[in-house]
Formats: sequence, structure tokens, C-alpha cells
Amino acid sequence: MLELRGLSKHFGGVKALDGLDLTVNEGDIFGLIGPNGSGKSTTINLICGVYGVTAGTVHFQGDLMNGKPPHQRLRAGIARTFQNIRLFPNLTVWQNLWVAQNSPRDVSAQGFMPRWFGATRRTREEIAGLLELADLGHKSDELASNLAFGEQRRLEFARAAAARPRLLLLDEPAAGMSRAEIDDLSLRIRRVRDSGVTILLVEHVMELVMGVTEQIVVLNFGHKIAFGTPGEVQRNKDVQAAYLGTSSSESQPLDGSV
Repeated sequence: MLELRGLSKHFGGVKALDGLDLTVNEGDIFGLIGPNGSGKSTTINLICGVYGVTAGTVHFQGDLMNGKPPHQRLRAGIARTFQNIRLFPNLTVWQNLWVAQNSPRDVSAQGFMPRWFGATRRTREEIAGLLELADLGHKSDELASNLAFGEQRRLEFARAAAARPRLLLLDEPAAGMSRAEIDDLSLRIRRVRDSGVTILLVEHVMELVMGVTEQIVVLNFGHKIAFGTPGEVQRNKDVQAAYLGTSSSESQPLDGSV
């Protein structure tokens, strides 16, 4: 579904990402991890079109994405969340989900008023399902700015799902969450995947990554240093050295939050 080939992004003399090859198959929950500054969020921004590539290609469902702006990639089926929550604070929970709708009918409707009053029964039912997914049905008329931090995280996750993506990019969705909230998030991620959405997860919370992903790529200083199942990555000495600063002889299992 997603293929990155020789993907690079340089900021002046800084090589934030350098020659990344990565394939995400349809139906995967795929992890992308690495220490701070390793190139994870840069990869997300290149896939979404926020940054232009220095070299390499991004293919999605066989189509070349290079040069396409973010809104065209969204219409193609790529949606994302952000490290820093980016809701519409002065809109209600329901309205935040409504503005993210991305069906052909939504796209063809011109102007705010026709879309608002022309919202189909199916659209409203989908929003009701997203409210249930985020456990925010009881706060549908609450302003997003009035929600607690964890509730805002859940709303941002649901808003990304509201765009009906084929590929959902999650950029550190567990940041600032409690252990109970992380457990809930893992269930929501699996539920969205089971609905037919492929997921690329960027995360520092290892208990989430190791618990939900099937395959993981590890970055360090813009380079891919490991690829494999969660168990294989945990045992990889290069990964342990990158995260923990250990030598091969001092290596230890990678777990917890880093």
C-alpha cells in the first residue's frame, strides 16, 4: 500500500532522513520508532506532503505522491494525527468530526451551508459511531477547548478516522497518556484497523508499540538500523545501543517508555 524508496530530507547540511526504504502492506499496524531526532516525524511529514522530498519517492496504492499537496493526499486516502493536538478549539466535538468528513459527496458539496444542511443520514450515523469510538458521545456539544487532555487526544484520533482514510498515520498518539488511557488507545487502534484502515504508528511508548504492531522499522540519525517483528526488534543489539547507549556486551531487553 505504501512504499518509500530512497526517501531523504535534508535541511541544509542536516540529513534528517537519508535513503529510507520502507513498505507498509494493506491491513498492517506498522511501527516506526527511534530515539529523538531519528527522523520519525520527518517521515510522516514527507508522506503527508508537509515537506517536499530531497530525494526518493513516496508511492501510495501504486500512485506517485511526490509533488502532491497535503489536501490531495488526504483525498487519496492518507490521514494523520499530530504530536501536538491540533483541534478546532472553538468548535464542538461533533463539529470537529463533521469538518473532517472526506467522502465524494462531502468534496463535491460547495460551501459551508450546503454541506451543513445537506449532511446525509449516513454521515450523521458515521459521526455517531466516531463519537462512540472516542467515548465522547456524552460531550458531542462540548467545545473542544473544554475537554480534558486525554479526551482531546481521543477526539483527534477520531477526527483523523472521520476522513475515511485508507492509511492512518499516528504521530505519538500516546504522548501524555496514563497507562489506562494507553490500554484504551491500543483497543481503539485495533478497532480502526479491523474496519479496513492500515496504520503507521510513530511512538515512544514501547508498551503500546510492542503490543499492537506486527512489524517495526527503527530509525537512528535518519537511517534505518533494524526491521522485524516486535520481538526481533527488542533483541536487536543495534536498537538497544541506539536507545540505551549500551555496547553489544551490555545489551538488555528494550521495553517500557523511551
